[in-house]
Amino acid sequence: MPPSVVVVIREDPRRSHRAVEALRIALGLSTGENPLSVILLGQSPLMISEEPEDIVDGEIMEKYLPSFKYLKIPFSVPIGTSVKFNLDSEFNVRELSEEAIRSVISGSDRILVF
Repeated sequence: MPPSVVVVIREDPRRSHRAVEALRIALGLSTGENPLSVILLGQSPLMISEEPEDIVDGEIMEKYLPSFKYLKIPFSVPIGTSVKFNLDSEFNVRELSEEAIRSVISGSDRILVF
C-alpha cells in the first residue's frame, strides 16, 4: 500500500503566500498513488470559504480550487469551522475534533506542515 500523505496548512492566507503555495503542492501530490488529506487550521479555511477575500496570491489560488472540487480531495477542519468561515459546500470537507485531527496526522506516513 502506498504511503499516506497529510498536508497541514496553518498559515494565515491573508498574511503569507505560504498557504496558497501549500495548496498548490497538495494538488500536485494528489496526482500520485498516495492517499492525500489536507488539514486546514487557524485562518487557512478562508481559502475554501464562499467568499475568499484579501488572500495573498488569491489569483493563483483561484486556478487550483476547481481541481480540488472536481477531484474531491478531502479537507479536514476543526469542528465549527464550516459555520465560522462559511465554507463552500462544493469542497469535500469534514469537521473533526482536535483528537481526530491529531489521529489523522499521527496515522499518516508523510506529513508536510505549512
